Amino acid sequence: MRIIGIDPGIAIMGYGIIDYNKSKYSVLEYGAITTNAGVKKSSRLKDIYDGIISIIKKYDPDVMSIEELFFYKNAKTVITIGESRGVAILAAINSGIDVFEYTPLQVKQSVVGYGRAEKKQVQIMVKAILGLKDIPKPDDVADALAVALCHSNSNIMNMKLESIK
Repeated sequence: MRIIGIDPGIAIMGYGIIDYNKSKYSVLEYGAITTNAGVKKSSRLKDIYDGIISIIKKYDPDVMSIEELFFYKNAKTVITIGESRGVAILAAINSGIDVFEYTPLQVKQSVVGYGRAEKKQVQIMVKAILGLKDIPKPDDVADALAVALCHSNSNIMNMKLESIK
């Protein structure tokens, strides 16, 4: 299974592409789609959409996993990140890819084993699980890989539950 994990944002949208096959992970690529603050928001959203489409065309993922929004103190931030999430989801749906959404708590629980884990703990586990030389930077990229791992772990659990039935 090939998974694209997304950590949504308007300035930096982290992404990570992993393959999971026979209990082994392979990292294909990870990085960030960045936009400039001085540009109209509509242009920034188009750049994000085009970036996601380009990645999807290059790597042909089976699914997209994306982090759900959590509470922000600033309502404007919530709206803007919601718009960037929507653009990423639209890119996946327009490409025929199923989208799965996970809360930050679910991601941390899946990757670290503790839903209230610190960001640094998640980064260390992403590095260890995927056998990376360094922790991916910026933080949004490590978060995107964590979201992809979360989906993989969720899918494994679902397959185990199905086999019990």
